[in-house]
Amino acid sequence: MTHIGVPKETKPAEMRVALTPVDAGSLAKAGHTLWIESGAGVGAGFSNEDYTDAGCKICADADALYAMADMIVKVKEPQQGDVDRLTQDHLLFCYLHLAAEPKLTEDLKNIGLTAVAFETVVEDGKTPLLAPMSAIAGRLATQNGTSFLHSSKGGRGVLMGGISTHSAGHVVVIGAGIAGQEAAILAAGMGAHVTLLDLNEERLKEVKSKYPTIHTRLSNTETIDELLPTCDLLVGAVYVIGRKAPTVVSEDQVKLMPKGSVIVDISIDQGGCIATSRPTSHDAPYYVEHGVTHSAITNMPAAAQLTASEALSRAITPYVLKLANDNWSKSLKKAINVKNGQLMIDIAKAS
Repeated sequence: MTHIGVPKETKPAEMRVALTPVDAGSLAKAGHTLWIESGAGVGAGFSNEDYTDAGCKICADADALYAMADMIVKVKEPQQGDVDRLTQDHLLFCYLHLAAEPKLTEDLKNIGLTAVAFETVVEDGKTPLLAPMSAIAGRLATQNGTSFLHSSKGGRGVLMGGISTHSAGHVVVIGAGIAGQEAAILAAGMGAHVTLLDLNEERLKEVKSKYPTIHTRLSNTETIDELLPTCDLLVGAVYVIGRKAPTVVSEDQVKLMPKGSVIVDISIDQGGCIATSRPTSHDAPYYVEHGVTHSAITNMPAAAQLTASEALSRAITPYVLKLANDNWSKSLKKAINVKNGQLMIDIAKAS
């Protein structure tokens, strides 16, 4: 039997919870003890009673939870208070994004625990524990970017879908993974002119066959130079598993964009793929540089906490059960980021 702890998230504005009562209850029925920090699910709409009714136990505070648990299952990377409570005996399972977190990397190495990252679990070349949050982030990138184009946010006042007598806005999405596709699909559904860029020609062909109104181009410097002067919303959605995101748009290229246009960098969890990006938050979601509004919220799906919690919990529960049963599949072994004081993955910047 493993003692599984689900703490309350401590990252600012983070309202998600790693396990819903239904999924936590299924783990309890499998013979494990589920410890839930009091109030951990409230932000996502789940009460303490929902968890106890499902067979879980409630810990009064984080100190008690970390002391009781063998395995910590949470959503976002540990904040300082979490780090202070972690010990070498803990197994940590959550989003880590260590490529953008050098201090956290050193802290986890110094603690000596084993840390497995959701985003580096790979099955058949895909990232099943990152996928649901990528889909939500892609949708939110377009939703947020659209609102930032409004004059009340300092935008240039472009109506994304246009009207019958005026042309639609131009959305450029770099990266045709799940996040990029979702951003492009929503923008196209709103009536925008959408151009999707990627290095993978086959992936672009697949998107084009499903969504013929989305324009697809191979991503390179010349194409980006060509597109940015007419771009109203630029979405950066580049992800290389476990590694720091490559910079695909330079500062000089950002200067090509119209004043009042918008950049949303989904890749910020991995350091960002736009040269002028820096992390923002839900409380302060954007800033302006070179006349362009930038948004790079490091936990974007937290804005849709109920949908995100349910989707994440459903995805991770089979893997939580494997870890609790000490059943280390090949994909879980490869997803170990830190173990016995050593960094186990390559987090260098992708080329």
